[in-house]
Amino acid sequence: MAENLLFLTGKLAEKSLHKVLQEVAANPKTPTFKYRVEQIGVSVAALMTPELITRRLKTTGDANKMILPGLCQGDLSQLHRQYGIPVERGPADLKDLPQYFGQAGKVPDLSQYSVQIFAEIVDAPDLTVDEIVAKAAHFQSQGANVIDLGCLPNKPFAHLSDAIKQLKSAGFKVSVDSINADELLLAGKSGADYLLSLTEKTLWIADAVEAAPVLIPAKPGNLTSLYRAIEICLKKGKPFIADAILDPIHFGFTDSIVRYQKLRKKYPKIQIMMGVGNLTELTDADTTGINALLFGMISELNINAVLATSVSPHAVNAIAEADNARRVMHAAKLDDRLPRGYSNGLLGLHDRRPFTYSATEIQEIAAMIKDPSFRIQVSDAGIHIYNRDGLHEALDPFALYPHLQVENDASHAFYLGVELARAQIAHQLKKRYVQDQELNWGVATPAPNIGDKNSHREASMKEKQVNNKLEKV
Repeated sequence: MAENLLFLTGKLAEKSLHKVLQEVAANPKTPTFKYRVEQIGVSVAALMTPELITRRLKTTGDANKMILPGLCQGDLSQLHRQYGIPVERGPADLKDLPQYFGQAGKVPDLSQYSVQIFAEIVDAPDLTVDEIVAKAAHFQSQGANVIDLGCLPNKPFAHLSDAIKQLKSAGFKVSVDSINADELLLAGKSGADYLLSLTEKTLWIADAVEAAPVLIPAKPGNLTSLYRAIEICLKKGKPFIADAILDPIHFGFTDSIVRYQKLRKKYPKIQIMMGVGNLTELTDADTTGINALLFGMISELNINAVLATSVSPHAVNAIAEADNARRVMHAAKLDDRLPRGYSNGLLGLHDRRPFTYSATEIQEIAAMIKDPSFRIQVSDAGIHIYNRDGLHEALDPFALYPHLQVENDASHAFYLGVELARAQIAHQLKKRYVQDQELNWGVATPAPNIGDKNSHREASMKEKQVNNKLEKV
């Protein structure tokens, strides 16, 4: 049975919504549906609220689902109760309706992955046990599966055992990375799940504890020694992970990638780890792209685990990026597709479709405005700001100030300053801009603080009331 959809919209978006829906319905890839558009009597669809809808929408007719603008705020359950049909938000931008109807393909399933993330706390000896647990919780929230305690050479770690036990009691899996045999033994006896990094010369430690060893070459680049350690573990039936060691750029990076390829080719079924921090931490480049490329290699080589770090300020989101990258690459591999269209989590600086409206379309919308409120949009031509008094375009927000006439309206001037700055950044970086919304920086996007925005609106309303009273006096 075909769906019968009711789309609610505002005055300004009505014409564009009809146009987009006609294109969507005409596409043979779209499931058959009927639709009706109800213009609810507000200028901007984003200002629509469930309370306003219940006052103005008398009936839903024969619709079996109601679609609201994506930016509509409030609890939609009251609409479902009143009208008796499902109610949901559409996309934030109506130009994204084709994707909403699945014309870009099925919604990607990013719930699965095949790579375990070991997140290293590199300064663990310098932290208290409580600080270690807090940092572990942070890394876990970003996607880490195992918390790695990094020991420091010639630095006592007196609370190593306590830290492991506290982490284990809190439900974390724990690994310990050290070149000190005594620390590794203590870690294993304290309940660590993995020990990094053992060679054929220190593999005896693994015989004394239950922890699984992560094996590395006895000398940098010496795969033969790694092979010998692997064979010992295979012969004993001891679970292990092998790491050929990823080297930094200009210090053996390309050769180290070749080593991983050789390791996987020789041992198709063993567990392999790659430490990605030598690239993300030691390269002055945005880590989103580095993680995307590395996890593409990791996916092709069927690598099972990564050791990731988040130390340098530019790598602050490296764990979260690794989590996103492993999910995207896993899904793309299962689908036998290029890793495109699965997620915008690693598109920190740019968007694939930054400008959904052309300058001409914005001019058409601006011509319909009958009120003094400013609207801001961005096209490839620049920043556009308009109200009933006219449309102004510029690349630099300062060029727009003389046209705004907000010299005596501090709160409005502040608001427009914030929004125009966002719009300028969006235009410069080729990002999507939506008025009143934070720019999307992928996994680095902070959670919006609605309270601050509402506080400004309340303060703005009070300021206008005061100014109106002074004008009357």
